Amino acid sequence: MSRIEKLMSQKSRPMVAHRGFIYTLERTLEDKCTFRCKNRNCKARCHTNLSMDFFMLDPTAHSHAPNPEQIPAIEAMNKIKMKVVSSDEATSSIIQSSLRALPLTAVSSLPSPASLVRTVRRQRPTPCSTSNSLLLDLFRKTDRGEDFVLYEDNQMIICATTRNLSLLKQCKHWFVDGTFKVCPEEFYINYSHADDYKKFFEKVLEHDDFEPESILSDFESGTIKTIKDIFPNSAHRGCLFHFGQAVWRHVQDNGLTRKYEDDDTFRLNVRKLLVLPFVSASEVIEAFDLLADDFDDEAENLVEYFEETWIGEKKIRGNGRKKPKFNNELWNVYEHVMNNLPRSNNAVEAWLGIARKI
Repeated sequence: MSRIEKLMSQKSRPMVAHRGFIYTLERTLEDKCTFRCKNRNCKARCHTNLSMDFFMLDPTAHSHAPNPEQIPAIEAMNKIKMKVVSSDEATSSIIQSSLRALPLTAVSSLPSPASLVRTVRRQRPTPCSTSNSLLLDLFRKTDRGEDFVLYEDNQMIICATTRNLSLLKQCKHWFVDGTFKVCPEEFYINYSHADDYKKFFEKVLEHDDFEPESILSDFESGTIKTIKDIFPNSAHRGCLFHFGQAVWRHVQDNGLTRKYEDDDTFRLNVRKLLVLPFVSASEVIEAFDLLADDFDDEAENLVEYFEETWIGEKKIRGNGRKKPKFNNELWNVYEHVMNNLPRSNNAVEAWLGIARKI
C-alpha cells in the first residue's frame, strides 16, 4: 500500500497528494475515505484508510498530466494558516518566512499577494477587548510594551506613545494628511466639520505644549479653520500637489482637456497658473493679472474659477479685491522654497501608502 501526503484545502477540507496528483475528500465511509481528483474534469479516484495515512487501493488513471509544483504551494499555504493561529507576527512577516524555502517552480501556483494577505487575516482568531473599549487589547500596547492609546471614546481613537509625542515636539514643521483605506467606516471623519479636528488637537495638546513653526495640509475647510484656531502662531501652508490637482480638475470640468493636449499656448498658460505659488506673495496678484490676459475666451470659466478661489474677485467699487476662498498666504510656497522646506505632503502620502499594505 502506497504512502500519501496529507494537505488541507483553502476551505480547510482534507486533501491528499500522490505522485504529483492532488485529491479532495468526496465522502467518508465506515472503513475508508473516498477522494476524487482535484481537477473536476478528471474522474480519477482513490481510497484511503480513515486516518488517511495510506491508500487502500492505488488511484485510478488520470486524464491529464501530474502537476507536482502545486503540492509545495499548498503545503506553504497550510503552513501559513497554522502559524497565523498561534502567532502574533505581522502578516507580511508570516508570509515571507513561510515562503522563504518555496521552490521557484511552485511560485506560479500561489495565490496573488493580495489573496495571501486576505487569507492570513481571515485565519486570525478574533482578539478580545476590554468591556468598555472599542479597541482590541492586542493593539493597546506596542511590541516594546509601551502604551499606544492616547485617547479613546466611541467616536475617536488617538494612537501614540510618549516617545512619539516627544519626537513630534522636536519637529518644527508638521505635515498633515490622512487615509480612509485603513479606517473602519464608523470612524470616518467629515472633512468639513472643524469640531472633529479641534477635538483631536485639543486631546493631543493635553499631553504637552506643541508650537510648530509651520503646518502643511490639504485645503479642506475643517482643517484650515482648526489649525488657525489652535495654532495661531504657526504658519499654515496648503499642499502644492493638492493645489495642482484642484486646478486640473477644473480644466477637466470645463471640457478643456483636449484643448490642453492640442493647444501649446493654452497648455503653457495653465502651467503658469500652476507655478504662481512660487511667486512672492506680495507679487502674486500682479502676476495673475498679467497671466489672465493671455487666456482666450474659451478658458474664461477656468480663469474666473481661479480668480474667485485663489486670488479674489475685483470689487465693483474701488480698486481692491474680495476675499478669495483661500488666501494666497495659504497656497503660496515661496517662503518654503527659500527655506528649503517641502512644498507638498507627498512624503506623508507615500508613508500612508505603505501603511495600507500592512
